[in-house]
Amino acid sequence: MPTDISAFSVFVIAVVVMAVVLVFMGVKSVPQGMEYTIERFGRYVRTLRPGLNIILPFVDRVGAQLNMMETVLDVPSQEVITRDNAVVKVDGVVFYQVLDAAKAAYEVRDMERAALNLTMTNIRTVMGSMDLDELLSQRDQINHRLLTVVDDATAPWGLKVTRIEIKDITPPADLVASMAGQMKAERDKRATILVAEGERQAEILRAEGEKQGAILSAEGRREAAYRDAEAREREAQAEAKATAMVSEAIARGNVNAVNYFVAQRYIDALGKFADSPNQKTFFLPVDAAGVIGAIGGIAEIARDSMAETARERATPSRRPPESP
Repeated sequence: MPTDISAFSVFVIAVVVMAVVLVFMGVKSVPQGMEYTIERFGRYVRTLRPGLNIILPFVDRVGAQLNMMETVLDVPSQEVITRDNAVVKVDGVVFYQVLDAAKAAYEVRDMERAALNLTMTNIRTVMGSMDLDELLSQRDQINHRLLTVVDDATAPWGLKVTRIEIKDITPPADLVASMAGQMKAERDKRATILVAEGERQAEILRAEGEKQGAILSAEGRREAAYRDAEAREREAQAEAKATAMVSEAIARGNVNAVNYFVAQRYIDALGKFADSPNQKTFFLPVDAAGVIGAIGGIAEIARDSMAETARERATPSRRPPESP
């Protein structure tokens, strides 16, 4: 009897242990962000999602455990020869995500190494078809072309390449020095052009100012000439009036009018000799009596003119007799 109980106890314990082992082997807990592939007798049958899953013990087994989150893959530095035969060192990063765990596990072997080699090869292809200047100034275009090519190539593997970024492009030291010299020359050229443009603008403004000044000066001379002509015209009118008055006096038999003209011309001639810049001292025989007589004639003409004016004012104006 004790032997039977002991055997039964062993059987129960064995059953319990077997049940625990079956539960442990048949229940799989998948963490968030992960997916497991299940193989039955070595053949893929399904994929376990995050959470608690049940499989058949001893029949099914976990094949591959894949990370479904976005992953960063560093691209090591490599030398690239550009289209203009410049050698540069390039490195970058790749961002990818597994979308189909079965394809990622069974369509490619060593998925990360395959994606890395594919990216490095396309970097050499894309950047080798560009000049150095394009390489340094068109990183966005390079990234876009790489992303398009690599994403299309990795789609059958169940991968989605979300982004490819070129981190560093390092030209040789001598090429960097040449580029620095070229940049300095370009800046010096722009500075020279700006200085030349400034001088040109200054010359234009100066010429405009001189033009305006010449126009204003010409207008001033024209106005002055107009004023001088007007003054000479009035002087000529006055001279003509004076000549007419003297002529009337001569016609009336007044000899002093002749003396007036002689004295005026005599005095004008003396004034011109005195104002001459080449003759500061001169000797000229002068008939003082004649000059005094001429001045006396002028005074006589003035008295006669004043007397005649007084008589005209004193004589009352006569009115014609009125008709009855």
